[in-house]
Amino acid sequence: MRLYAHLPLWIAATALGACSVLPKAESPDVYRLPATSLPHAQAPSSNWSLRINTPQAERMIDSSRIAVMPQGDLVSVYKGARWSDTATTLLRNRLIDAFRDDGRAASVSSDDNALPASYTLAGDLRAFQSEYQGNAPVVVIRYDARLVQNSGLRVVATRRFDVTQPVGGTALPQVVTAFGQASDTLASQVVAWTMQQSLTSPSAPTN
Repeated sequence: MRLYAHLPLWIAATALGACSVLPKAESPDVYRLPATSLPHAQAPSSNWSLRINTPQAERMIDSSRIAVMPQGDLVSVYKGARWSDTATTLLRNRLIDAFRDDGRAASVSSDDNALPASYTLAGDLRAFQSEYQGNAPVVVIRYDARLVQNSGLRVVATRRFDVTQPVGGTALPQVVTAFGQASDTLASQVVAWTMQQSLTSPSAPTN
């Protein structure tokens, strides 16, 4: 009986000893998408509003993991690191900031709040990863944009944006910096294209 009485204590001590030798799970480094503000446009503001939807994307892209293609069609991720949000949300927020920096739209909102808007910018995020070309990585962002006039749900224009940005090294912080530079370039191109399409649309609102 005395052996059985001490058995629970022995089990507990053994369990504690086993826990002490188990490796601790590492917390991943979390990276924000770097961004540089766009210059404020000199043109007068318009009285139309824009809603920016979160892009659609396949599961590997619609993730907080930082994707890399080391060779061919092999898709992997950087270990011990992740984005602060999914890639689709990061790009949407970058576009929102870019349009607000530009200042020509009367208001800019997202699909999170679904405010009424004159136009909706939607699209598909086809690529958001680094790819190795030889021994050097480059960041690739590919975005198929659709500008929709909400009155009548008419597609005003579509365009594919394809941006590549060389990375200044192979270290992860350098890769993250290149993602920010590529996103800045994409955002600038999308803003210029959207403003041109919306202002030249036959039924575009006027000042």
